[in-house]
Amino acid sequence: MPCIGAPGGPTVSRTERTAGLAQLLGDRKIRVNIVAPGPIWTSLISSTMPPEQVEEFGKNTPLGRPGEPKEVAPVFVLLASDEASYISGAMIAVTGGKPIL
Repeated sequence: MPCIGAPGGPTVSRTERTAGLAQLLGDRKIRVNIVAPGPIWTSLISSTMPPEQVEEFGKNTPLGRPGEPKEVAPVFVLLASDEASYISGAMIAVTGGKPIL
């Protein structure tokens, strides 16, 4: 049986927990994945951040800008579709090229 650690356990990363759950639940045909968005522009950004942070939001990505919800939504649609029936235990980074390590 895969070890998925205690919920919220400090020594088990999200990716390790996802991989463990994918192994544990695969025989039930349940797929487990992570979508890891980088800076995504929403109306909450300008209403919750100081103006100087809003201006710089997302500029530290290799693409030099924040993403938009329409750029991350297709990943969720893919993972929910039959086309992703063999994707499980994956982390998909939607980060504008900024690595997630």
